Amino acid sequence: MNLLSSPLLTDLYQLTMLNAYFAHGMQETAVFELFVRKLPPNRNFMMAAGLEQALDFLENLRFSPDELEWVGKTAIFGADFVEQLEKMRFTGDVQAIPEGTIFFPEEPILRVTATLPEAQLVESRLINLMHFETLVATKAARSVLVAPGKTLVDFGFRRAHGAEAGILAARASYIAGFTGTATVMAGKTMGIPLFGTMAHSFVEAHDDESIAFARFAQTYPHRTTLLIDTYDTVAAARKIVELAARLRENGIRVTGVRLDSGNLEGLAKDVRKILDEGGLHDTSIFASGNLDEYRIHDLIAAAAPIDGFGIGTSLVTSADAPFLDAVYKLEEYAGKPRRKSSPGKATWPGRKQVYRYYDEAARFDHDVLTLEHAPAPGAEPLLVAVMSNGRRLAAAESFRVIRERAASQLACLPDGLKALETADAHYGVQVAPVLCKLAEEMRS
Repeated sequence: MNLLSSPLLTDLYQLTMLNAYFAHGMQETAVFELFVRKLPPNRNFMMAAGLEQALDFLENLRFSPDELEWVGKTAIFGADFVEQLEKMRFTGDVQAIPEGTIFFPEEPILRVTATLPEAQLVESRLINLMHFETLVATKAARSVLVAPGKTLVDFGFRRAHGAEAGILAARASYIAGFTGTATVMAGKTMGIPLFGTMAHSFVEAHDDESIAFARFAQTYPHRTTLLIDTYDTVAAARKIVELAARLRENGIRVTGVRLDSGNLEGLAKDVRKILDEGGLHDTSIFASGNLDEYRIHDLIAAAAPIDGFGIGTSLVTSADAPFLDAVYKLEEYAGKPRRKSSPGKATWPGRKQVYRYYDEAARFDHDVLTLEHAPAPGAEPLLVAVMSNGRRLAAAESFRVIRERAASQLACLPDGLKALETADAHYGVQVAPVLCKLAEEMRS
């Protein structure tokens, strides 16, 4: 049994509500929408990710015999409920914003239309999947924006909050525009390009640093990137120049060196000078070590000659904004619009669509949040049908398609929204009069 696809990846109250729905015959069609209430600090946009895992979860939803037996033994539920769960499958429809799409607060990124028990049961896992990958994709996109043309690699698996988080972070960052990951399982299962160099322990295990470099280069003659800051970085750079001449005789080229600590700006400039003077103009410099988009921005602004960056802890934990206020709310049941009116948490009722308008420069101008049956002429609808009757409408999108979409979306962002700090003016998301009227009618 794959624990990560289990319908028991949920909160207890989902099961207690299902039991009550079944007991009282509440199985008419419900519409739930997943959205983010507000932007975290220093975020001007979000990038949607996680849809592929969400659809896979829905399409394969079923309780195993072991799970059914366990539910029956909890003393909370009776045999009738277990029988209902045994037959349960997801048979609903899903509309969603495609992965790699930029979105903003209050805009639904996923809509589930299904019987009330089906739509209710999947809430917790859908938020869990979409929330995390969206969080990391958004964080990664910020590094992509500040480091155009640079190699960006996910180095975060060892600091991720669990194995699934590490693998999905590799996926989300690759969607956003990263070059690849160091996480081997992400390469095996998803085909994400793998990158890796060497550890300090490899150098420390040798009595001589130059011998360590030579042995690693001989072992990997076609992808030789050497870690040079174990002891004295500048001295190691000089050793690389000396070694490179001998390696060339055997057809081996030192393709890169990696800096993992210290004053990266100053060290990169010193190392670049030494490499260039030694004729190693094509040897790249790769940096890592507690990096995030803020440090990368500063290094690039200081003209540090660094060609690529490995980003770990800050990326996979989204350290400066570790969560989104993501929610999944009932917007329609039994053909009637529904709405939560709690202060500070009120929702917009009904099945909704998001329309995007562009300016003359093909940049995002503003979005309109409206009811599904009230289209906005001349605008781009963001929510598209991706599942019907519990089955996908198309094969999973390739990384090429999603990455191209993400790159296009980032290119269409107004300049002010690309900043690392909160923009002076938030992006405009207008609520259509027809939606405001419905909300007012329900309030009254």
